[in-house]
Amino acid sequence: MGPGFLGTNAPRTADLTLVIELGMGLALLVGTWFARRRRYRAHAWTQSIVVLLNLLVIGLVMAPSFRTQVLPELPGRLGRSYFALATAHGALGMVAELFACYILLVAGTKLLPPKLRFTNYKPWMRTALALWWLVLILGLATYVRWYGVPFSKHQENSWIINSNSAV
Repeated sequence: MGPGFLGTNAPRTADLTLVIELGMGLALLVGTWFARRRRYRAHAWTQSIVVLLNLLVIGLVMAPSFRTQVLPELPGRLGRSYFALATAHGALGMVAELFACYILLVAGTKLLPPKLRFTNYKPWMRTALALWWLVLILGLATYVRWYGVPFSKHQENSWIINSNSAV
């Protein structure tokens, strides 16, 4: 077992990031529930906090991790699941976060000109939620591929980036 708290070889920051991201995914579902109940102010606050918190997590944890552990190995090792999952998660995650920020700008501010705004919020927000959950699942798959299944006794499927194993 590693120094993390989920019973894998993950560092504490990876475990904490996974727990925070899963919590944010659940919070987005709560925000969706608020919207269905026509509690739009609670919906707006919930979704906005999640998007902004995620921006912090990306900037402080995910981007630096990607930059040091994955980017130097691209494109040569992209065919390996360790790097492919992290790259797909990073690329789609960036799209999802930018898309969510755009929705926040449209729905919560008057900063964008009318040509760049939309009025039918449902399809935009539903697309963002679906994309967010796809990215969350890819993030979970990346965690499992990198560190193993949380609380599992068998961690052979994890691979430490510093090893020279052929994966």
